Amino acid sequence: MSAVSYILREASARVAGASALTELDEIRIHYLGKKGELTSLLKSLGKLPPEEKPAAGQVINAAKNELQNLLNAKKADLEKNIADINLEKESIDVTLPGRGSAQGSLHPVSIVQQRIEDLFLHMGFSLERGPEVEDEHHNFNALNIPEHHPARAMHDTFYLENGLLLRTHTSPVQIRVMSERGAPLRIISPGRVYRCDYDQTHTPMFHQVEGLWLGDGVTMSELKGLLDKFLQSFFEHDGLAIRYRPSYFPFTEPSMEVDIKINSEYGITGWLEVLGCGMVHPRVLSNVGIDPRESSGFAFGMGVERLAMLKYGISDLRLFFENDLEFINQFGR
Repeated sequence: MSAVSYILREASARVAGASALTELDEIRIHYLGKKGELTSLLKSLGKLPPEEKPAAGQVINAAKNELQNLLNAKKADLEKNIADINLEKESIDVTLPGRGSAQGSLHPVSIVQQRIEDLFLHMGFSLERGPEVEDEHHNFNALNIPEHHPARAMHDTFYLENGLLLRTHTSPVQIRVMSERGAPLRIISPGRVYRCDYDQTHTPMFHQVEGLWLGDGVTMSELKGLLDKFLQSFFEHDGLAIRYRPSYFPFTEPSMEVDIKINSEYGITGWLEVLGCGMVHPRVLSNVGIDPRESSGFAFGMGVERLAMLKYGISDLRLFFENDLEFINQFGR
């Protein structure tokens, strides 16, 4: 069976020179597969004389077994080499210096809200929070907001079932605290509020900080002195130009809007509104069981995002909500 010897020598040489498992599998199929060369020789035994078949079959089977052993040994070597290469790639050099980890930063809205809270806490205010899902009594009725007021319109307020809604301001917190404790009070109520609006300067959810000072003989001059001190401290500018303009809010009377004159260092110039304020309306006091003849007070409210935009010179409110880390990490501290 010289043909068998020739095929075995050829196959052995190819196995020895194989450098990949795929190449080794191709060799196996070529010689030992259903149409392989040694398999074909076995199938051709039927053409031999009967007395020659046993000896020829033994030679071919011996060649197949020898080739299979060579394939198995070569496969084991290749797999070991692959494992060694992968191990080398995946190994860790424990002597290398550590890579460390990037330090996170607070969101600019969180930074500004904390700054506002800290300033008022240092001025003697306490912090109060309330539910974000409110009823119409605390969100509108008790605040002297009539049923025909535009703030109640569907396009401004997210209404839920059973007469509930997502609060449109944090003033309901003031109503709840006044109803429970009466006067005197000096509180701020920060938190998320919701309105149906979305553009460059409005979002459906934003943050407010509202304040209330209630007591015996509290006056407008105290309101002005407090807000002057707050704005100068917040913008770190003792000479900050501040003006008060008459306005209208259902829950305060008289009411004012407060403007500041921004310098170019903040990225914007001119007079810009920063908050609203006024003396608490006597009807609001009556609604929470406080006699307006015995107590008076003032309230104020500001948008956290708006103050952050002015503080950092940001022109588009939506940047606060896009989760761009390059933007957010600018404000790390």
